[in-house]
Amino acid sequence: MERDEELALLDSVHSDDRGSGVAKVVVVSGPAGIGKTALALHWAHRERHAFPDGHLYADLRGHAAGDPVESAEVLGQFVRSFGISPEHVPASLAERAALYRSIVSERRVVIVLDDALSAAQVSPLLPASAGSVAIVTSRWRLAGLFMRGAQGVQLERLTREGAMDLLRRTLGDARIDRERDAAGELVELCSGFPLALCVAAARLATRPGWDLAEMVDALRNERQRLNALCVEEEVTMRAALTLSYRALSATEARAYRLLALSPGTTFDIRVAVAVIDLPRAGAQRLLDVLVDANLLDDAPGGRYRFHDLTLLHARDMAEHDEAPATRDQALRRALDLYTHTSFAASRVILPYRRLPAPELEHPPAEPLVFARPTQALDWLEHEFGNVRAAARTAFDRGWFRTAVELVDALWPLFLYRGHHAERLEVDRLGLAAARACSDPTAEAKMLNRTGLALLSLGRLEEAANDFRQALLLWRRAGDRQRVAGTLRRLGLVEKDLGRLDRAITLFGEALDG
Repeated sequence: MERDEELALLDSVHSDDRGSGVAKVVVVSGPAGIGKTALALHWAHRERHAFPDGHLYADLRGHAAGDPVESAEVLGQFVRSFGISPEHVPASLAERAALYRSIVSERRVVIVLDDALSAAQVSPLLPASAGSVAIVTSRWRLAGLFMRGAQGVQLERLTREGAMDLLRRTLGDARIDRERDAAGELVELCSGFPLALCVAAARLATRPGWDLAEMVDALRNERQRLNALCVEEEVTMRAALTLSYRALSATEARAYRLLALSPGTTFDIRVAVAVIDLPRAGAQRLLDVLVDANLLDDAPGGRYRFHDLTLLHARDMAEHDEAPATRDQALRRALDLYTHTSFAASRVILPYRRLPAPELEHPPAEPLVFARPTQALDWLEHEFGNVRAAARTAFDRGWFRTAVELVDALWPLFLYRGHHAERLEVDRLGLAAARACSDPTAEAKMLNRTGLALLSLGRLEEAANDFRQALLLWRRAGDRQRVAGTLRRLGLVEKDLGRLDRAITLFGEALDG
């Protein structure tokens, strides 16, 4: 691959024995689409034999369409990957960081922290062992890490020779030599950005009858249309993506647009079936086309994801080419799928819960059936990020009942797998949605849940406040059982605060019903 100089620098950092006994950290920075992730993963894979104790990767989503990933969430994933059971993962960031560093302190691991937003996001994720290497990719220079001894690799655009080599690998020497001038202009129009070059080359590879000059003319026209933004780094990539998009058939282009509306970071064939609203075979064919066109990435486990820039482009096309009602229906189908499946999982794990059937406009054509509680719990664990994103999306769109239902269905995951640092945010979202629905029962349930989340985080006075609000609502509703349960929880808080007389009084009130 191109980037021999940058790879050599990574090699030199790894082999440098003059360090201070801590892990070696390299910050790979540069603009969007420049190849930061590709460089980091290529080196980590090439040198994997040098790190026999582990290979870790985290997408920190510093510049993705949604919010960046919290350090505590990544630490939870890392320590679980070393065999720590979920119930033994601490709640606080500091405790998770301490556990993680103790696990890797005597190990040789390579860690790729992709798309970081800040040094503060990254610092808790750095290992403490001298035999380890952490590669951080970011669009920012992350000066805070350099102050702590990190070294930097600043990626620039590919040289003309490197860009031509990339085209040759995809299109073959004969085709490039036949249209050398057009190939040179294509490199110029793509500004040496690997993403733009890969997209253009992919379209040419799947259209062997096209002359390179036709691609050049099309790109030139796109640059004219986006002339007002010609100095921005995304322009050439947007032009290339638009060209690739326009090469799709009408059905393929529709799938590209609608799939980008799905909440979360990854999706599987079932989500695609729901969003595109086609049978499985038809949806799978469209996914294959989009992967071949480099407009969609296939991920492990039969999953798919958009590159962040491609996602933004696809959403722009959806805004431009789809009616608002069509976009709403596609999103509604995705949310209904997540709601139905989350409720099915919750019922299998905790069959005694009194869960009303969710309000669905589009029941899934292929509902997922869980044979065992562990299977359902694993699904909730694996899909947690997507279900959380679905709840946030529903709330933002004003579909508050759906947001409540999605948060409610996640309770078994929090009960059995913890996720203490993450659950407070989710439960507070459910609380806001319940209040927006003017549903006092749902509000009281969510206040009990936020109280429990705060209690697990050691924020006792805040927990007590939420329990008191829930208690008022349960008393108004005349629900004696839940009044007693909330009194008991308040008693536990008072006990932890050392106010034993008050705790005894509350426990007595709970027993009296």
